[in-house]
Amino acid sequence: MEHSILTNALVYLAAAVLAVPLSKRLGMGTVLGYLAAGILIGPYGLKLIGNVEDALHFAEFGVVLLLFLIGLELEPERLWALRRPIFGWGGAQVAAVALALFGAALLAGVGWKLALIAGLGLSLSSTAIALASLEERNLMPTPAGQAGFAILLFQDIAAIPMIAIVPLLGIPDDAGSSGNFWLATLKVVGVLAGIIVGGRYLVRPLLQIIARTDTREIFTAFALLLVIAIGLLMQWIEMSMALGAFMAGVLLADSEYRHALETDLEPFKGLLLGLFFIAVGMSVDFAVFLTQPWMILGLVAAFLLIKTAVLYGLSRIFGIARGQHLQFALLLSQGGEFAFVVFGAAATAKVFTDDVASMLVVVVALSMVVTPLVLMAWDRIMARRECKGNQPDADAIEPNEDHVIIAGFGRFGQIVGRFLNANDVKLTVLDHDPDQIEVLRRFGFKVFYGDATRADLLRAAGAARARALVVAIDDIEDSLELVETARRDWPDLQIFARARNVTHYYQLMDRGVTMIERETFESSLQMGRAVLTAGLGHNAYRVRQAALKFRKHNIANVHAVYPYYKDREQYESMAKRAREELEEMIARDRRTQEEETRHDWD
Repeated sequence: MEHSILTNALVYLAAAVLAVPLSKRLGMGTVLGYLAAGILIGPYGLKLIGNVEDALHFAEFGVVLLLFLIGLELEPERLWALRRPIFGWGGAQVAAVALALFGAALLAGVGWKLALIAGLGLSLSSTAIALASLEERNLMPTPAGQAGFAILLFQDIAAIPMIAIVPLLGIPDDAGSSGNFWLATLKVVGVLAGIIVGGRYLVRPLLQIIARTDTREIFTAFALLLVIAIGLLMQWIEMSMALGAFMAGVLLADSEYRHALETDLEPFKGLLLGLFFIAVGMSVDFAVFLTQPWMILGLVAAFLLIKTAVLYGLSRIFGIARGQHLQFALLLSQGGEFAFVVFGAAATAKVFTDDVASMLVVVVALSMVVTPLVLMAWDRIMARRECKGNQPDADAIEPNEDHVIIAGFGRFGQIVGRFLNANDVKLTVLDHDPDQIEVLRRFGFKVFYGDATRADLLRAAGAARARALVVAIDDIEDSLELVETARRDWPDLQIFARARNVTHYYQLMDRGVTMIERETFESSLQMGRAVLTAGLGHNAYRVRQAALKFRKHNIANVHAVYPYYKDREQYESMAKRAREELEEMIARDRRTQEEETRHDWD
């Protein structure tokens, strides 16, 4: 039965809304919930969705968005620093697993071509499942997470030559393959160069122009346009869309628009990743499985055991914490999305038959379904061990979020930022004026574009791990909204706020802020001291003492009046009394000064 796009969307969303919360409630995680939803609505379940291929291709953009957002977290310098784990550990993993599977297949009597393609395809892991599992368990900052990410990134690169060599093992289609090879190589080089140059010199000015319109939905639309365009370009040259998106993310990682891009794309990433997992669940071909169930189950078990064993051995070499060796191996033990492409290309090139390709695809899909179940069992085993006090060695997590967030980098925020920067304090600065950001970046400040009152932007900026938040926003309402958001979501975060006037000062106090500075008070007091000393020739020491007294009295008065500031009549009465006290204090000081002067003359 043909379904409209809206009908299909209704089925996908309903399946996700029903299956995922249930899966989470049963302690099985979100990934397994999506996979179960896919099996339920797919061709071998309730048959609510028929065209699995289209859904799988569309849902790949979830993986593309995931890699783009990860790229935004990695500046080029940091990526260069990861070259050893990416190419060293990644290369070792692909080579070791492929070799082990190739050898096992040969021992089982499989032909060398089939054994080689199967070994290469099955050496790849699922980027979507592995990264989702790492994030769900908060393992990304750990050595296991960093090693897993580096290996997954290398696998995305390694998939390209794997797909390229498949036709060389099959039956050639035509004699012009050499010319096609050089044309394809030229296309690859041209597109990659275009992404690098465009990401560095073209995208930023466009983002700046769009940011000036102050229209959030257009900024979001451009972010989606950017990722989809890069994905289609990479697809055109038959390379990994996710790899291209990752490259674009890295090139924008030091951009002032990084956090705004992250927060705008995050919801789309989650939905599309969920759709991807649903499509994987639908792709499990139970018709193939039912023809030879025991053979396929045996292949899945053998594949997972061999790959897990190799990964476990490599984890000891990679220096992963002792308690996480097996967890690391299980996270990467499943087959990957690119295995579908490799096996499809092998069937087209007639390296092996369509039936063999279908069987291998089912093995990969089942391994992707099994992995969340195995990880869930692992989590429960470790939870029991922790209850008994047998905790694994803690990872030495390198702190990389020890920073201060400054919201608003105008005339007030700049002075605070410059002072903190001069004292080697790491800063994350948020501002919504693209022209101001461009000027500040030329002076070496790392400023990010975005509305700091948005909780999602603050979360992306690392508010959960920040040492302090400096609220230096010009607009009073926005300032109060930001304080309320920070107090609600991060109650332990220290807040230092700028008050535009006394009423703003009191409104900040109402919201629990205790460290507040009035923006003109200290500078006005300094100006008064300068007038008395440099302008009128008064004694500098006495002027300083008078200023300190005035400051102390003013601050005490502000706090004394605070309980009554909403009662207009009482407030005015208290303010009048405070002025009279100040006048008395000044008169008393003047009399004391005159007496001291007469004493000096005597």
